Amino acid sequence: MKTSIQFHIFKGEKYYVAEGSDLPIVTQGKTLDELMENLKEAIELHLQGEDISKYDIVAHPSIFATIDITPVRR
Repeated sequence: MKTSIQFHIFKGEKYYVAEGSDLPIVTQGKTLDELMENLKEAIELHLQGEDISKYDIVAHPSIFATIDITPVRR
């Protein structure tokens, strides 16, 4: 079973965006702090009432995020 779930974080034109690699979750925030709070909430809501064994993850997984720091070109 996985003890962490992975997300890719990048800066869009206006917001930071997190996309799940292990779960079908996408969320955004104006700051990285806001993004992380939104991400935690999105994970909780996604897994609420679900049989998490079908995702092959433990009950309280860690969040592993890679952050793309490439500047947005306009």
